[in-house]
Parts: sequence; structure tokens; C-alpha cells
Amino acid sequence: MNEKIMIVDDDENICELLRLYLTKEGYTTVIVNDGLAAVETVATAKPALVLLDIMLPKLDGWQVCRKIRQNSDVPIIMISAKGETFDKILGLELGADDYVVKPFEAKEVVARIKAVLRRAAAPVSEMPKEVNYENLSVNITNYEMKVRGVHVDAPPKELELIFHLASNPNRVFTRDQLLDEVWGFDYYGDSRTVDVHVKRLREKLEGVSDKWELKTVWSVGYKFETH
Repeated sequence: MNEKIMIVDDDENICELLRLYLTKEGYTTVIVNDGLAAVETVATAKPALVLLDIMLPKLDGWQVCRKIRQNSDVPIIMISAKGETFDKILGLELGADDYVVKPFEAKEVVARIKAVLRRAAAPVSEMPKEVNYENLSVNITNYEMKVRGVHVDAPPKELELIFHLASNPNRVFTRDQLLDEVWGFDYYGDSRTVDVHVKRLREKLEGVSDKWELKTVWSVGYKFETH
């Protein structure tokens, strides 16, 4: 295996615990204790995945996640003592792939790492890489969305969500189905996560075309409806 995991936490005991478990599972580790060093180390260490605490010196985890996502799509699992839904949604909005709440079982963290890495390594050749509709193009290979031919910035999960819905036009998905199929593995988040992402997508896509729409199916979920 020998994949490299970067642990970003200012608690040395937590870092050592995670290092021991990850080493036992065959991973190598890089430990960083502050946010500024984390941003600098990602570029040089090139880890397969980042375990990122939120409460950090110099730069907090939110800032670190945002800066990493400007240049890299490395998988990120955020770790925090904050378990509120808002904090989880914020982490996912910034591009994190999963969110673990302290106190945690080290075995659970290892299981989530394996799941995220499996998903990141999953072949995409079996599925279409781009969907195109009037005034909308979503490319999942380079994570790019164009509206009326103009690139529109969107976090990875927003792109994956609109891509998934648009790849299955007129099919209704429940919120739980979307959490399972877009967020993947055993995501333990709140279904409101989906609502937040849909709301932000609608703001970007409002009035773009009368040939399709991102539609709410009341009491069920959502669908990408074509006319």
C-alpha cells in the first residue's frame, strides 16, 4: 500500500495515536501541527489524503481546506470537536470529502480513510465524463461547469451533485439516495446537506434555460427535469 497520509493537528497525542494506527495498516504518515505549515506541506509531501483538524494555530482548518482546494483535489477528511450540522456542511461546502467528530475511534477514522481513497481511485471511464444541455456543460474530469459558455466556480460536491442529477434526467432521487450516491461510502451527514447544495446550484443556474430545471419533488427529493 504505502500511501501517504498527512495528519494536521496541534494535539500531539492525537497525531501519535493516528500515526500508530495508520502505520499498522501500511500507510506512511506526515505530521503537521499548524495550518500554515499544512498549506506549505501539501505541495511538497503530495499526500494521498489529508486528515485536517479545524482548531489549528496560524490558520484554522476552514482556511487550510479553502487554500488546498485552490490548487489540489487531494481527498480531505476534516476532524473537529464541533459536531453541529452547520460545521459539517461548511466543511463539505469548502470541498472536504468527509467529516469526523471528536472524540473518535481511531479504527473508524482508518475505515473512513480507506473508503475515501477507494472512492477517489474508482475508475471513471465507465461513466460519461461530461453532460451537456442548453446553456449548461458539466465536466467531471476537470471539475468544470460552464453556464452559457462561461466557467462558473463551484465546490467539488456541487459539481458532482449536478453532474449526477443531469446524468439521470427526469429521475427522482431522495435526499438519502443522493447522500449515498454523491457523497458516497457510509456518509453520516444530515440530509439538509443536500438542500444547501441544491440551493446554491439554483442560485448559479437560475433562468439559464427553459429546456431544463433543477426541480424539487415535494416530500421526496430532487430531479433534473427536461422539457
